[in-house]
Amino acid sequence: MPVGCCCDTSCAKSYYGAEPGGCLSSRSLLGSAINQEEYVPRLDNKVAIITGGSGGIGRAAAIKFVGEGAKVMLVDVDEAALSALVSELGNNVAGYCVADVTRTVDTRKYIAATVEQFGGADILLANAGVEGEVASIEDYDEDTFDRVIAVNIKGVWLGIKHLFPVLKERGGGSIVITSSTMGIKGSPGLSAYNTSKHAVIGLMRSTALDGAAHKIRVNTVNPAPVETRMMRSLEAGIDASDMAGTHARIAASIPLQRYGEPEDIANIMLFLASDEASFLTGGVYMADGGSTA
Repeated sequence: MPVGCCCDTSCAKSYYGAEPGGCLSSRSLLGSAINQEEYVPRLDNKVAIITGGSGGIGRAAAIKFVGEGAKVMLVDVDEAALSALVSELGNNVAGYCVADVTRTVDTRKYIAATVEQFGGADILLANAGVEGEVASIEDYDEDTFDRVIAVNIKGVWLGIKHLFPVLKERGGGSIVITSSTMGIKGSPGLSAYNTSKHAVIGLMRSTALDGAAHKIRVNTVNPAPVETRMMRSLEAGIDASDMAGTHARIAASIPLQRYGEPEDIANIMLFLASDEASFLTGGVYMADGGSTA
């Protein structure tokens, strides 16, 4: 949020053109930079589609994006959660579409709803994902594997495929894909999830090259464990009798000694979605508390 400039004798002196008494000159660089009236939100006049938008990282990203001037279309299967979040954000800046990201017809529906409500789209946060189960490869359920691959890979692919023409028409845009630390390393018992998060990095790199000529940037954000429903599910899968102990052990394995918060991940997504990242495409951005250092 914009920061106002204090202007009384209690202001700290600045090296950037401070007036006598410690107040900043209106001509100073710092005074101009932090002048509330001149602040331009980082996503001013942008329209973002956020899949997996009803909770966790998607919810945090929606709040941050709207706070920085964007209008958002939230996509998920939980209509009650979507409706509640849109009411919280405001109907003038947010809409929702109940959709299964693995289906072409639903993908076209949420893109069409975005264009109809907001006139186009500039950003896709491809965030919808499922964890599957925790099981060794020989015990892993095939139907569960197929569902993880469909949501975590095909859902991203469909969103990019069908949004590309809209982004081209807008003169470019930003696509941010939620991958994971599991996209660059392995973990026992998570064969489907590991596979899917590696795969979307390859998809990102290919589509970054496809999009470059059209000023469409594509990047991944790769979180370590985050305080969300998904991690509660995985903790239960690891040891349902001691979820708190599992949480503590995982947190202790992270150099910063904690799980990420959804807002931690949303911060880097906001940056990659913004024009501040206009020279960044084809990149893998770790948000992992030092886990892969």
